[in-house]
Amino acid sequence: MRQEYEKYTAEDFEVWKILFERQFPTLHGKATQAYLDGIEKLGFNAERIPNFDEVNKRLSQYTGWQIEVVPGLIPAKEFFELLENRSFPSSTWLRKMEELDYLEEPDMFHDVFGHIPLLSNQALCDFLAQLSVISLRYIDNETAVKLIARLYWYTVEFGLIQEKEGLRIYGAGILSSRGETEYSLFSEVPEHLPFSVEAILNTPFFIDRYQTQYFVIDSFEQLFNSIPEIERLVVRAVEEERVLV
Repeated sequence: MRQEYEKYTAEDFEVWKILFERQFPTLHGKATQAYLDGIEKLGFNAERIPNFDEVNKRLSQYTGWQIEVVPGLIPAKEFFELLENRSFPSSTWLRKMEELDYLEEPDMFHDVFGHIPLLSNQALCDFLAQLSVISLRYIDNETAVKLIARLYWYTVEFGLIQEKEGLRIYGAGILSSRGETEYSLFSEVPEHLPFSVEAILNTPFFIDRYQTQYFVIDSFEQLFNSIPEIERLVVRAVEEERVLV
């Protein structure tokens, strides 16, 4: 599949512009600096839907990763095979004007605006690649798949990072959500917990509401360095034939 850039409509460009202009300015002082740097490195802006061919040329200079076009949500095995090969799956369709605030399935704005800028960060990319190796090794084990999903959810999708300037967002699910950006950092409802592989593996998640806890890393290197512990605990759960809630 490929991005058929010439088929984007005036409404598509307007939707991208609205979403970008209402979300990106709010992220200064809230998003990790690595994300803001990634936006600049890849040349993302409100006026133009990103062209994957151009983005891939830039990504290749920083980390060697690429965007791979997919029709939408894909099976776990296919997803992790792409990550293992340093390709990040992304849809190319954008929500309609009447769907600006809610979608049942992630669209290109979530995939590209939320995820792709941080693919210019080497440590995060290495974490994704190695997590995928573990995932594919145990892809036929239901327990392992659920545990890896929890790791991915509480880091890549809904992770926070403590930087010297303060608490910041790096999870794409938060970065692409106006409401959860404010909630994750400033609401008194959710807990901010120190990053713990074991704690995450024992914490179920829900896709239809804001999180009740966020796990906070100290650096992207910490994520990458947690890979041996992730594998050890996943293997232990598989060997114990643990049944997850």
